[in-house]
Amino acid sequence: MTDAPSRLPSFAAQEQALRSGQYLRVVNYHNTPHADTEKIRGELQELARHFAPVGLDDLDRFRATGRWHKDRPGVIPVFYEGYRNNAEVAGPLAEEAGLTAWFFICTAFLDVPVAEQYDYANAHDIDLLEEDRKGDRLAMTWDDVAALSRRHVVTPHTASHAEAASLRTDEDLEREIFTPKRRMDEVTGQSAPATAFLWGTPFGAHPRVDEALREAGYRYQFGNTMIQYLD
Repeated sequence: MTDAPSRLPSFAAQEQALRSGQYLRVVNYHNTPHADTEKIRGELQELARHFAPVGLDDLDRFRATGRWHKDRPGVIPVFYEGYRNNAEVAGPLAEEAGLTAWFFICTAFLDVPVAEQYDYANAHDIDLLEEDRKGDRLAMTWDDVAALSRRHVVTPHTASHAEAASLRTDEDLEREIFTPKRRMDEVTGQSAPATAFLWGTPFGAHPRVDEALREAGYRYQFGNTMIQYLD
């Protein structure tokens, strides 16, 4: 995890830091179909055997002190997009394993009428699998979000699975950065702490977007290679 913006340390420095417990591990998931329940259960239980769960308080403490405070290194299983099966499969399996999952939700996906969700997903790089059928509800509901937030970390992944580079106007920023956080905070009664963009763009690549993230009240940005603190 780094303060933003920053340079990545050398590979040797990263390896040493990883071995000494100075890094958190992030494991990314997307679609978690019911057909893969046993596979996902095994993966999460194996992670739980070797790593400690990371809640928001843990991440904040690690950020503030620079030291990991548990006897095993931390792991964050992240579930992207807001699939219905993230709520029905991933959430319960993470709880069963004793892990805190982090759910990054494309908030507009949840508001798409059920009959249109299949086409919406295909149009917004939300990957579908054989189990996902046209006409079925593919996105979780806002009630699912509220329930997950009582045990896990739930936060926006923009509204429509947007790239950072695509946000050029005030309207774009309002739709993809400000509105998702307000809606998430309203539903959960919490302050959504983090965001992430399609393709994992880091903080520091687009100054106008960076400014909007800070103004909206996000504290962390998850990218492909790091979690950045938006100080």
